[in-house]
Amino acid sequence: MQAKTLHPIAIRLPALYLGLLCCLLLSSSCESTDTSGAAYARDEEGQREFFPEEVAYTRPGSLIEAIENPSPWVDSVFRTLSPEERIAQLIIIEAFSNKGPKYEADVMNLVKRYKVGGIIYFQGGPVRQAVLNNRLQAASKVPLLISMDAETGVGMRLDSTVQYPFQMMMGAIEDNGLIYRMGAEVAEEFKRLGMHVNFAPVADINNNPQNPIISYRAFGEDKLDVTAKSLAYMRGMQENGIIAVAKHFPGHGDTDVDSHYDLPIIPHDRARLDSLELYPFRELIKHGIGGIMVAHMHMPELDTTMNLPSTLSKPIVTNLLKKKLEFKGLVFTDAMVMKGVTKYFPPGEAEARALIAGNDVLERLNSVPKAIQAIKQAIALGYITQEEIDHRCKKMLAAKAWVGLDRYKPIELENLYEDLNPGIADSTNHALAEAAMTLLNNKKNFLPIRPKKRKRIATLSFGVVRPSIFQREVNKYARIEANFVLSRKANAKEVKQMKQKLRGYDLVVVGLYGPTVTPSNRLGYSKEAVGLVTELARSDRSIMTLFDNPYTLNQFPDIHKSRVLIMAYQAHMHAQVAAAKLLFGKIPARGKLPVSVNGHYQYGHGISKDKPLLAVRP
Repeated sequence: MQAKTLHPIAIRLPALYLGLLCCLLLSSSCESTDTSGAAYARDEEGQREFFPEEVAYTRPGSLIEAIENPSPWVDSVFRTLSPEERIAQLIIIEAFSNKGPKYEADVMNLVKRYKVGGIIYFQGGPVRQAVLNNRLQAASKVPLLISMDAETGVGMRLDSTVQYPFQMMMGAIEDNGLIYRMGAEVAEEFKRLGMHVNFAPVADINNNPQNPIISYRAFGEDKLDVTAKSLAYMRGMQENGIIAVAKHFPGHGDTDVDSHYDLPIIPHDRARLDSLELYPFRELIKHGIGGIMVAHMHMPELDTTMNLPSTLSKPIVTNLLKKKLEFKGLVFTDAMVMKGVTKYFPPGEAEARALIAGNDVLERLNSVPKAIQAIKQAIALGYITQEEIDHRCKKMLAAKAWVGLDRYKPIELENLYEDLNPGIADSTNHALAEAAMTLLNNKKNFLPIRPKKRKRIATLSFGVVRPSIFQREVNKYARIEANFVLSRKANAKEVKQMKQKLRGYDLVVVGLYGPTVTPSNRLGYSKEAVGLVTELARSDRSIMTLFDNPYTLNQFPDIHKSRVLIMAYQAHMHAQVAAAKLLFGKIPARGKLPVSVNGHYQYGHGISKDKPLLAVRP
């Protein structure tokens, strides 16, 4: 049975078009034209620009307070908006700063013609984005709420900027103060780029090793750890003026389907969901999270409607999130272009259903005009009221006021690169990496490596084309006779040649890398390359460090037999530096495995030392 038969929104029925047209004509004749007290004026180029209210207003300490007690600016702006413009304020469109003038003109058209409420930026460069952002803000009737999906900071999307670790690596860290510190620094970078909302943290509990989309983006599998670290990240951002958005409600951790490409089904009963998946979101709500993103998942125990994603479910969004969990902040949909929603619901209908379900903000649409038209039709047919739209529009405006858009200023371009690459960020990255290093094996206390004159040492990195940062760092602490590299796709001949090169070495320091700097679910090693890794693991003359997702340990049979095995989580430069320090006793081993990988390596595994294993002599 199709979901649309159970939710009879007759959005596409031609017979209703004439009635709808009449409704729209009547509503347009009643649109508010009251601009007395409107806080805007026309500048010399004829663009509308909102100026600060002169009424005394103390900015609340949290977004929730700002929504419950909006500033006079909110009402003054709201009165200038037509019913259609109030709908548009609930829409966030995507923008890239690396696609050229024609693409930017299309984005500009959506801003000027439809007066959308905000932008979510993706790939590009900081200066290009700042220039584009200034242009879009200048053209917008109401200042735009600017967002980014930046779980690891702005460097996740923009070149020439700082990227922090993915959450799985931070899940290994016991000092959550470091995560707060990172969140605070991310907030400063956001503000410098004129941005206001970060779609982070990921509050999903990743308890399914086969999860193709959450995995290394989660803090781990333990609900208490995930909650504590999510709170630290949230507070770091929100206490420094950036709206944090926890995702992916009601919990995307236990699925083996990627909602970008299909609709995942979560079959768990309500008791399980209450005790596990919902736990981090419940705690984040109690502690004032400003935003929550709803995922595209089918959860039959919460809503039995066939093929209905949670984003379009009123029992999930309104009854569970807003009423039962008493969330008062902004509810964002996940991207409305994802197959998890578009597989069963076409553009326009999907967005209308999302608002009817109770979402406040629609993110990344297929078609803005189709969405607005469908929502207007849903209002005319009584599936949602204009009053409900108005209420959510005021929530959006209150969020804009809280982040300072009532006193909007363009982004200063001078020293932008320098400001986005501060020394403190590098220091924080080093601290995070060093705290995360997880020592899984250290047989017979082999570490730290003690260089001896007669000991011949070589390094070998799989998956790189030239000696890695890790290899260069290892060379700082010991006399290394050779630095080898081998492709992940190495064939039998290449593996045989490498075996011959490694003969005669007393110790081989091995680095294992995935296909990219970002962690992966599949390393993509050839059978022959896996065979060599396994052979080295079984020997007593090699030590192993994995710079990737801990779940990928399962792709190497017998790696648990390694004399030394270090989990470094990703090929982040700072992780490679930290791993070399750990090998030679320059830093302590403090990390704990945030997930269960197999029978050998369970959640919490990690050989910890409160002090360096052994200080290296200068």
